[in-house]
Amino acid sequence: MKRESKLVLVTMLVLVLLAESHISLAATCSPIQLSPCLGAIRSSSPPSKLCCSKIKQQKPCLCQYLKNPTLKKYVNSPGAKKVARSCGVPYPRC
Repeated sequence: MKRESKLVLVTMLVLVLLAESHISLAATCSPIQLSPCLGAIRSSSPPSKLCCSKIKQQKPCLCQYLKNPTLKKYVNSPGAKKVARSCGVPYPRC
């Protein structure tokens, strides 16, 4: 019985650690990750699947980018709004 309890405890610990590492990776904000979207932002071409994937990953970071004076002009541009809309990512209201 003790062996089963230890196995359950170790399994739970591993699951918690994996969940925490996944959350920390998901919350990493890096505007360079949006570089696949630059072509679509600057032109009338539709965003690529990679662009949409990246913008969805970075969605939690968009408000942070809007608060950054250097990034705000890009994130707040009509082209960026068009790309977000095309990818199904609602434009943030911060």
